[in-house]
Amino acid sequence: MDDGVTDTRPPFVDAHFHLWDHGVLRYPWLDAPETTPIAATYRIADYRAELAAWNLVGAVHVDAGADPDQGVDETLWLNQVADAGGLPDAIIARVELDHPAVEPQLAWQAAQPRVKGIRHLINWHPTDPGRRAYDHDLTCDPRWRAGYALLGRHGLSFDFHGFPAQLSGLTEVAEQHPEVPVILNHLALPIPTDGLEEWRAGLIAFAAMPHAAIKLSGAGFIGPRFDPVGFADIVAEVIERFGTDRVMVATNFPTDRLAADLDRTLGAYEALLTGFSDDERRELWGRNANRIYRLGLNL
Repeated sequence: MDDGVTDTRPPFVDAHFHLWDHGVLRYPWLDAPETTPIAATYRIADYRAELAAWNLVGAVHVDAGADPDQGVDETLWLNQVADAGGLPDAIIARVELDHPAVEPQLAWQAAQPRVKGIRHLINWHPTDPGRRAYDHDLTCDPRWRAGYALLGRHGLSFDFHGFPAQLSGLTEVAEQHPEVPVILNHLALPIPTDGLEEWRAGLIAFAAMPHAAIKLSGAGFIGPRFDPVGFADIVAEVIERFGTDRVMVATNFPTDRLAADLDRTLGAYEALLTGFSDDERRELWGRNANRIYRLGLNL
């Protein structure tokens, strides 16, 4: 697709995308019936084709939910992909921070030049067992917190994907470790049907930390359908609290295809950001991701 406006759009550094190849890694979560629409292998050529109209200049790959024992395999594969095709520019790798061997795992990942941070999916919902990756909130687990404390030693950031009820526990850890940049994924998952009190309290706490940032992505999680009118106020509040220098636009593709196609997704964010200056939009669409993830791109 080429809508004729690629050159007028700010350079886009996608702060959060995924690749998966069933011939390389195992992805148990993609076997679920609800993920059938996105389950097919998705390679870098597929991604580039979808982003053709969006002035893509860089991209950050975030762990795609392969089997926990394949964190090293995923990084090795992504390095091969990047060597061959130029993307991704950075890798946010999977390491379980409560693993007994967390330190050597972090050391290995940190030694890979493209690895800039770690994500450990620790979703835990206080009332819905179906939204729990673990049977307890790892942000309050001493062993997990000890693993988090090692990130700074290895120059790694932390990407958080979890529910608002976990933000208070993560706040305690993040405040103790300002040397670890912490990035909240997908608007910190505000879900109105759960109430927004915990989300807003967490947002305020993280916005007060200079080493915290947040991604404008995952808006399809906010309601039963992808409706920019329904999440416009949430996007505005996120940007108001964090400022235009700590918010990053991201596709979360192909996962966010469960809510809307890529052009509709990025088009919604584009429309919501039209009121900002050209310089502010350049920050939101690319410069912030370049700086926060230390990509070294000339933007």
